[in-house]
Amino acid sequence: MAKVKRVLVIFPGALGDLMCLMPALAAISRQHPGASVELMARFELARLVAGRSVVARGHSIDAREVGELFSDESSGGSRGFFGDFDRIYSFFASDDARFRARLAAATDAEVSFHPFRPGGDGHVSAGYLRSIGEGASPSEVCFEPTSDDLAGASRVLAESKSDRSNLIVIFPGSGSPGKNWPADKFAALASTLSRSNRASVVVILGPAEASIESIFREAGLAVVKDLDLPTVAAVARLASAFVGNDSGVSHLAAAVGASGAVIFGPTDPARWRPLSAGGRIETLRREPIDSVEVQDVARALAKFVERQQR
Repeated sequence: MAKVKRVLVIFPGALGDLMCLMPALAAISRQHPGASVELMARFELARLVAGRSVVARGHSIDAREVGELFSDESSGGSRGFFGDFDRIYSFFASDDARFRARLAAATDAEVSFHPFRPGGDGHVSAGYLRSIGEGASPSEVCFEPTSDDLAGASRVLAESKSDRSNLIVIFPGSGSPGKNWPADKFAALASTLSRSNRASVVVILGPAEASIESIFREAGLAVVKDLDLPTVAAVARLASAFVGNDSGVSHLAAAVGASGAVIFGPTDPARWRPLSAGGRIETLRREPIDSVEVQDVARALAKFVERQQR
């Protein structure tokens, strides 16, 4: 049997989905020792994990070569791209018979298809592992910011005048408004932590959170906007703790080893809790999500801040 040198994993999910896939990516790397594991995903996500995990190189899932697999016209580009791999795992369009046939025809490699969000009991990451023939429970996620990422995060925190020695990072957004704890409660939490734990608090906002920025500004909190994902990950690594909703950035923060609290409402932490890389993650869940009280979250975070102060 020819040695597998290049492995391609095709994955269409968002940031939180990808962090849940990380144990399966690590297992794929173990199954093909010495091979280059490459990820085809949303461009910003493929770029994020390449060189910071077992993924050696990233490719955009929006590439022309992928589009050709759905078109009746082909320039041969898909064969030129996919034919360079020795093994392909696709979590993309696994229920599309035409896509499956065309991807298999575009390469001489073994191709297998896996559900994007597998069913079954337990954490979704366990479902990904089962789908590739791994029976083990999900292991810790290993995602390592680079020295440049950490240097960039240090500059961001210095510009925001945040004290890194006792820093709590707040991620108040998510991909769904129904999963968001109210912004005014996050602001009240920040005030509570500043008073009772002498913590420095910084709020990280993405483009989707522009409408709630004023709530944090009016509370006198440090706000940092529109960071790229590697810098977000590095800020979380430098913090004493983080707090967020069931969101991609909460998954990312846990993946870099940050400890913190994650607030759940309609989603189930047994299936979607962030997987830690050495930190401790506390989950709080109530429905409706706005019934989670500020003091409950403050108590969950206090232990992490106190540990840093010792």
